[in-house]
Amino acid sequence: MTSAFLNLTLAFIISLLGTLTFRSHLMSTLLCLEGMMLSLFIMISMATLNSNSMISLSIPVTIMVFAACEAAVGLALLVKVSNTYGTDYVHNLNLLQC
Repeated sequence: MTSAFLNLTLAFIISLLGTLTFRSHLMSTLLCLEGMMLSLFIMISMATLNSNSMISLSIPVTIMVFAACEAAVGLALLVKVSNTYGTDYVHNLNLLQC
């Protein structure tokens, strides 16, 4: 395993730990999820460049499309929640309340 893959794996794990640690704030959780997607995208792009398969060239683009959709939905949810409740605390979001 090269040092680049080791660093990217470490970045993914740190982002995962950040997601688990800062799960009470929606904005922090979204930033950590974006860090996870970015490190995953770079790892898959490097693995695609190392392989000589033409089929695997579309996988990084697909991951980037899903990351962009996830970011758009996450930001829309963040704006809606912060306008409704005035904060981005996740524990204020209770769907059982009327």
